[in-house]
Order: sequence, then structure tokens, then C-alpha cells
Amino acid sequence: MKAAIYARVSTADQNCENQLRELRAYCKQRGWKKPAEYIDQGYSGSKASRPALDRLMAAAADRQMDVVLVWKLDRFGRSVVHLTQSIARLDSYKVRFVATSQGIDTDQGNSGGRLLLNILASVAEFEREIIRERTVAGLARAREMGRQLGRPKKVFRRDLVEGLRLKGKSWRKIAVLLGVSLSTLFDSMRSPKVRVEKRSEKATRPARSHKAKQRT
Repeated sequence: MKAAIYARVSTADQNCENQLRELRAYCKQRGWKKPAEYIDQGYSGSKASRPALDRLMAAAADRQMDVVLVWKLDRFGRSVVHLTQSIARLDSYKVRFVATSQGIDTDQGNSGGRLLLNILASVAEFEREIIRERTVAGLARAREMGRQLGRPKKVFRRDLVEGLRLKGKSWRKIAVLLGVSLSTLFDSMRSPKVRVEKRSEKATRPARSHKAKQRT
């Protein structure tokens, strides 16, 4: 059995030695090979992305291990949604997940572990729904209070842009002068842009002579 252990502490002045000692002993008692160790020191469990955890999940996807061990669930993640997603990913890789101090084991033959996965999935869905409802309610309150949602709109005079174009200013230079992005400038001036460029061409085109007009 190829095992990997994951340990985490939230602050840099803490250490994972207690977790590691118990996890190593757990593997030794079962006669498993010396486990690979993934340690995140000074990282909050609320962070979905952590250096060692990211490496662990990548290695699990490559089937470099058969089982992942943690001391407690909250060492792996504190968000129910993230925790459920991560364990479900391990399960899809056919990698077993064990929380040694809590008797949690997702082994296919462990009915209690399978039940836990289903419970976690249900709780995660409930948590997502609560977050969604709070977000919708918050947006509704903001609208009632007259707050503008989303990015503030950039307001500028189109005739000023046309004037700058006629003076030979590039679109990039105009965007810098007005403090807007090129995409914002193009989106707002799409139709006028064509008109301005045509007008600019007429202004720079040399006048035809009277004789040339007569020949045509």
C-alpha cells in the first residue's frame, strides 16, 4: 500500500510534528511502505489552494499513492464545499482517504465511509445554497439603497474622441488620455470610429484638380 500523509498548521511558529508522528505510526502499524509527506506550514485551512496540498492532489491524479492520511478533517480543509470536492476527487482517482483520529475511512468496503461521503456532499450542497441566497438578498438590498452594482461606468465625450482622432492621435494614446481601456473605447465608439476614420481620410486626401474632374 503506497501511502501519503498530509499535515497542516495555520501559523509559521507552529509545527506539524505531533500530526506527523501519529500518521507515521498509523502506517507502520499496518505494514505500509514509508509514506510520502506533504506539509503546509503557515496556511489557513480555509484556503482551497495550498502548495503541499496542490502537489498532493496532482500526485494522487497520477496514482502515485493508494491512500491519503490526515490527522483530522480540519487539517485537510475547513470549508465543507472544498473538503467534499477534494475527497470526491480522491475517490474518483481510486485513492482512499483516512482521518486517523476520527475513524473516517472512505475505503470501498467501509460502509460508514461511503455514508460520510454522501453526508458531506449533502451538507456542501446546503452550504452552497445558503451562500447563493445570501448573495441574492445582499444584491437586492444594495439595489434598494440605490447602490451601483458592478464596475463603475466610464463616461467621456465622444466628440472629444473624434476631435483627438482628427488631430492624428492614436486610439491607444486617446485611451491613456481619457483613462479608459482600449476595449472600452472601441465598444463605446464602434460606430463613430468608422465615421471618424472616413472623415480623417477625406481631410488628408489631396484635392482633385478642376481639369481632372472635367475628364471624369
